[in-house]
Amino acid sequence: MTTDSDLRKPYADAGQAAAIISATQCWLERAVIGLNLCPFAKSVFVKKQIRYAVTAASSADELLGELAGELQRLAATETTVLETTLLIHPLAMVDFLDYHFFLAEADALNRQLGYSGLFQIASLHPDYEFAGSAPDDIANFTNRSPYPMLHLLRESSIDRAVAAFPDAAQIFERNIDTLQHLGHGGWKKLWLA
Repeated sequence: MTTDSDLRKPYADAGQAAAIISATQCWLERAVIGLNLCPFAKSVFVKKQIRYAVTAASSADELLGELAGELQRLAATETTVLETTLLIHPLAMVDFLDYHFFLAEADALNRQLGYSGLFQIASLHPDYEFAGSAPDDIANFTNRSPYPMLHLLRESSIDRAVAAFPDAAQIFERNIDTLQHLGHGGWKKLWLA
């Protein structure tokens, strides 16, 4: 299990990297787990099987290099030690449209490395916006994270989780309902404590 910032491209400030990880963990606890946006997250969070990899990559090419390394690390590590990785990139793909188009490159890299069917890359961004939605639509907050990040998931873990949660296909709709009931005011209150 690795929860440090273990940076390949040195980050200018280790304290800042620690603050980024802390904010990410807070978001996981209060939003993802607290609102049950992902019923599979609590188990790996409690077991400390999440890797928080903060990178100083500032370009698409640098981020692809970091992504390749994290996919290889995930492939080489037992699931009992490392179940999933959050590749947090606060300096790269900060514009959501750039990030959105970058996802195709990330998926292509996953295939090129031979990990198609083994890993899946989920998208999380502070300005996440579903196609056809308004920027302030509360539904977008299901995928809004404190920093741009790529969530690297094992396909086998997804399969196990779906088998354990028969209504897994309805999670997306349930999440939107949850956030609509919470509203923007309720979302802001999550971060006051």
